[in-house]
Amino acid sequence: MPRAKSNGIELEYETFGNPDDPALLLVMGLGAQMIAWDEGFCRQLVDAGFYVIRYDNRDVGLSTRTEGPAPDLAAIMSGDTSTATYRIDDMADDAAGLLDDLGIDRAHIVGASMGGMIAQAIAIRHPEKTASLCSIMSTTGDRSVGQPQPEAMAALMAPAPTNRDEALDRAVTSGRILSPVHFDEAKARQRAGEAYDRAFYPLGMQRQLAAIMASPDRTPELAKVSAPTLVIHGTADPLVTYSGGEATAKAVPGADLLAFDDMGHDLPEPRWPEIVAAIATNARRASS
Repeated sequence: MPRAKSNGIELEYETFGNPDDPALLLVMGLGAQMIAWDEGFCRQLVDAGFYVIRYDNRDVGLSTRTEGPAPDLAAIMSGDTSTATYRIDDMADDAAGLLDDLGIDRAHIVGASMGGMIAQAIAIRHPEKTASLCSIMSTTGDRSVGQPQPEAMAALMAPAPTNRDEALDRAVTSGRILSPVHFDEAKARQRAGEAYDRAFYPLGMQRQLAAIMASPDRTPELAKVSAPTLVIHGTADPLVTYSGGEATAKAVPGADLLAFDDMGHDLPEPRWPEIVAAIATNARRASS
């Protein structure tokens, strides 16, 4: 697969569809590679008329990995952010640089979880590149909203797996918590195996978590976002709880909020057609 030079690093990416169609950039979440955007979901977006781009964020998958010691997460939680080597804003600039490298002036930006935070930051920092914004199962950075339930937090902070079997078992354990309605163990094991075989780098997740923790509340800046905005959130999400989606929709003028009662911290396949249709409807607001 190709790599793009962006913001002083290189990003692995993949495209689907016709480059002449409107570009749609998919931004994935914490510790997750671009293949977490299921190819079937990408194909549905292509069928809806988009040229789809998915990519590995820095420190995950096959994109550039940061050198140096691990971040001190405990210190960051206490307010000392010196060991966080980058922030969400830097990851937003990575995405903007990817679009530049591909020769794309503007794109519809769709982000999930941490990717939603990055998507919000793209809309804030690069409004000229943001045709529309869709923030999925994400939050504003306001620490009073969207906070995880204890069981989900424990799953997130569990020790990193050290081998393939542990990686698959952890995917099952955390998946049962994060996807309370639509969890499929066989599919979770398959996806975790594919991710492990493609790239295994648990330190990258720590670096990305440090970036989240060291980044400020985006609420004041979200009030200035003018791109048509859609917020999608599951009311059953235990990791970024529903108040995070509500706060995001409230923060952006004119944003729409689409809630699913059967959606946790996941993109359940039975909901793909509705999610794709909502993204397409929001994108049409940009052209109108």
